[in-house]
Amino acid sequence: MIKHIALALTLAIAPLSSFAAQFVEGKHFTQVSNKAASTQPKLTEFYSFYCHNCYNMETQYLGDIKANLNKKVKFDSKHVDFMNSEIGTEVMRSLGVIQALDASQKDKLTLAMFAAIQGEEEAGSHDHAHDHSAHDKPELNNRDDIKKVFAAHGIDGKKYDQLADSKVVDSKLALWRVQQREFRIQSVPAFIVNDKYAINMGEIRSLGQLIDLINYLALDHKS
Repeated sequence: MIKHIALALTLAIAPLSSFAAQFVEGKHFTQVSNKAASTQPKLTEFYSFYCHNCYNMETQYLGDIKANLNKKVKFDSKHVDFMNSEIGTEVMRSLGVIQALDASQKDKLTLAMFAAIQGEEEAGSHDHAHDHSAHDKPELNNRDDIKKVFAAHGIDGKKYDQLADSKVVDSKLALWRVQQREFRIQSVPAFIVNDKYAINMGEIRSLGQLIDLINYLALDHKS
């Protein structure tokens, strides 16, 4: 069952220059791994197609976040496995397929998956508490249902199966599950910087502060 979303406040656009890099460990961010930080500065978003706030993050804020990251910071996204079920795995796998497709197809298929699972109105809801158990009759029940979503956007079933069952996608899902446990991901959307630091979204007061904190942790913070 999905946990309550940690995004306590609606993020508002604010000038990036208005925030000094005064961030406190244990308040604004937490170290979630004892391993060395990644060599490549990176931001990883963990999310779920079942999550209303993840949809809001995707459509309202993520574009600004990625556009204002330092050019040295790589962005990646991963799907959580809170359901631990056959359909949950297939939905996770669908993101792996999306990431294997051309860049021009990724955004529309990501939004299509949100809409297929949550419904057009549900996906756009600003409800901050969402529970997987509320989906007694989900729009997607198996891989065939997911393939119909992709087929509507030009990806035929044969190509979908080929990508979904590939070693590359299998490896992605295995890594996502390992990192979900390692980084103690309990709510989404969640941001992990350099495979080491988790952003405390409950302490974030604006989009500008969030971006400043990500860039600070990725490039300047020394543990």
